[in-house]
Amino acid sequence: MITEPIISPDFTIEDIHKIREYHYELTKDMTTQEKINFYNEGGRTFLKKMEERKFQKL
Repeated sequence: MITEPIISPDFTIEDIHKIREYHYELTKDMTTQEKINFYNEGGRTFLKKMEERKFQKL
């Protein structure tokens, strides 16, 4: 199992490469449907967090 990448505070292009490599390793043995579910769940989690932040600023 690959470990989750450590992202720098500056969020550089290297961080993007780390994230892409991490996601590749996580999904390389998944079926197409499993990949769709994986990315959809990540998207839903991200949107939920953004909504929470939006309400905290109000």
